[in-house]
Amino acid sequence: MDQVVLKAERRTVTGKQVKQLRREGKLPAVLYGKHIDPTPLVLDYRTAEKALRGLSTSTLVVLELEGTRHTAVVRERQKDYIRNKLLHVDFQALSLTEKMRVEVPIELEGEAPAIKTYGGVLVQALESVEVESLPGDMPERLTLSLENLKEIGDSILVGDLVLPPNVKVLADPNETIVVVTAPRSEEAVEAAGGMAEEAGEEPEVIAKGKEEEEEEEA
Repeated sequence: MDQVVLKAERRTVTGKQVKQLRREGKLPAVLYGKHIDPTPLVLDYRTAEKALRGLSTSTLVVLELEGTRHTAVVRERQKDYIRNKLLHVDFQALSLTEKMRVEVPIELEGEAPAIKTYGGVLVQALESVEVESLPGDMPERLTLSLENLKEIGDSILVGDLVLPPNVKVLADPNETIVVVTAPRSEEAVEAAGGMAEEAGEEPEVIAKGKEEEEEEEA
């Protein structure tokens, strides 16, 4: 992925006056870090929104401010979900010589043979893991192949992740990322759904076997 570079200006406007900046097509932000005082910023909204769209919390962003380039990551985004617009972004400045810890998303790749062969159900227990590395070695995401999930009950643990050089996972290596469970009967599915509704939760199922999908479509 190409390096994300954004031009920023120091922001003097604060409080209620910030709304006027947004009306002018600007995006308020702040840059802070271990070796830098909190600095209010303003970015061009269209450029920043497009560049930051879909970025993970481990993706490095370069902010150009008054002739100086600051390497940073996005720590928080405030958003108006009704209008689907960014309101404010927090950037954390990094030192390229000091290790950082961030949550890196896990991206599933391929299809588990147990789903096609036995109609198994793929359940993802972890969507990200905390890792530690120098900023330059930090991956944007960790790709996980499902090709070894051949039988019902097969699982992939944190310790099975293939990591880039100089990257350390801080999560428990015995923690489950994904597991293939047995196909459930219609009565069991309805019962589980009823219990989930009562608890106000919805169990997440990533993929279902072909046979079960066809039964639902019938």
